[in-house]
Amino acid sequence: MSDATLHSITQDPDDFAVQIADSIESFIVATTEVAKGDEPDSAVPFLLLEVSQLLLAGGRLGAHEDIVPDERYEPDPGPDVDVDELRMGFAVLLEPVDVFSEVFDPYEPRKAPVPARISDNLADIVTDLRHGLAHYRAGRTSEALWWWQFSYFSNWGPTASATLRALQSLVAHVRLDQPLAALDGLDTDEDLTEDDLAEEAGRVMAEEIAGPLGLGRPKG
Repeated sequence: MSDATLHSITQDPDDFAVQIADSIESFIVATTEVAKGDEPDSAVPFLLLEVSQLLLAGGRLGAHEDIVPDERYEPDPGPDVDVDELRMGFAVLLEPVDVFSEVFDPYEPRKAPVPARISDNLADIVTDLRHGLAHYRAGRTSEALWWWQFSYFSNWGPTASATLRALQSLVAHVRLDQPLAALDGLDTDEDLTEDDLAEEAGRVMAEEIAGPLGLGRPKG
């Protein structure tokens, strides 16, 4: 029996590391299934739920004391899994609303928003999470927790927070029957100011995307 197998068997299900790993693996599995596009009618509400649940795990990591790995240098977890298929799946699935406006640091004054893509964000989040999961599955629990905590602060936490805000805003526009300002034609490589975003933004009624993305309003 390998060390990794023994590690997974002897872990207490109430252990902090097990709970975090379970949350992260659940997110990866769920979002990978959504990206296949088999159930487009429920894609956006499901992503809203999954990103919300992931950020709960992130909040627990953020509130935890600094995690120190057992080894001074990070062991090689192996090559990162290619997420291009996942990225493209979400890009196709979310095409009408993939681009959104993001502010990277809310405490940096007068910083103009920039365009971002939900599909890119989700792929980047999964890449970070899988990196830590490789350590965890190899039995390097402290290394996995350190990586997840570090990357929560440095990358996947802010990225997931911005993505959640975009998904919540999208659902709110539809449920409240408000027109949606779409960032039609915006290139995420462009360095645009807030005025540029406003000028480029098109007017798309929520009803045009509600059905295909599973965002129908509840009956009154």
